Amino acid sequence: MARKKIVAGIDIGGTNTAFGLVDREGNILAEDRIKTFHYKEAEVYVAALYEKIMVTKQKLGQEVELLGFGIGAPMGNINKGTIEYPANLPWKGITPLAELFRRHTDLPIVVTNDANAAAVGEMVYGGARDMKNFVVITLGTGLGSGFVVNGKLMYGHGGFAGELGHTAIRPGPSNRACDCGKRGCLETYVSATGLKRTLLKVMADSIEPSDLRKYSFDQLDAEMIHDAAKNGDILAKRAFEHTGKMLGFKLADVVAHTDPEAIFLFGGLAKANELIFKPAKEHMEENLLYIYKGKVKLLPSELDTRNAAVLGASSLIWNLKES
Repeated sequence: MARKKIVAGIDIGGTNTAFGLVDREGNILAEDRIKTFHYKEAEVYVAALYEKIMVTKQKLGQEVELLGFGIGAPMGNINKGTIEYPANLPWKGITPLAELFRRHTDLPIVVTNDANAAAVGEMVYGGARDMKNFVVITLGTGLGSGFVVNGKLMYGHGGFAGELGHTAIRPGPSNRACDCGKRGCLETYVSATGLKRTLLKVMADSIEPSDLRKYSFDQLDAEMIHDAAKNGDILAKRAFEHTGKMLGFKLADVVAHTDPEAIFLFGGLAKANELIFKPAKEHMEENLLYIYKGKVKLLPSELDTRNAAVLGASSLIWNLKES
């Protein structure tokens, strides 16, 4: 009997690194994690992670064949197999991640950023399975994006194409500071953190009552604002409206650049459903060139949010095998 083919999907975060052993249908057969921040040296981290993956694979028995390692990481560069100048990982500068993995295995290794991995995951497992041109926007603590054109993920000359979150929505020295060092970046307005910043601005400019006024910035989170908006809180709803407006305005530019069939919203903020989708769609359509109006779908991701990062990373190997 032929052994079941699986790939390892790895999601590297600042706190934890999650991984799963995934089949072609997107079933996670086994999964585990290690603490990223426990490893100050990347070589030691990769050795520990590889060993943990192999131990997990052994528990599945001899019926599986591992085909490769797909890795999603902050500032992952697919062209070089590196992580370059990440803000929230223990290793600074440029880490040759694929090279470190090759000390342990001859199997294929693909490294890219988490938003690109989500885009490939949407194409392999999700709502974009029959699409050749689409965009995935990841809405979490920040804003990431992955662009698929003619069935291929767009990486660009240096491997970092599609950093939509760090394009300016409101440039200038008086606008919101971003962790990247610039001001007015889209993710300072459209992200879980951006939503909190917008709510505080809305509250500062209003005297209307809100139960959210009793919380500090650090106490607030996007889920609390979402719950308040669903319960009719006027200021929370206003914060979502402004967030959707900023997103929709920028999505009109995205459409002009890539003419996608669909744009998928993924991540915690996308769970707000119509609170974010309705204003984003309205303001996107309002700002589109007439030849695009009514032609681009704005859709929720079909990836399981709980496992999406691992699935997205695993899809990099399936996509490599099938391209």
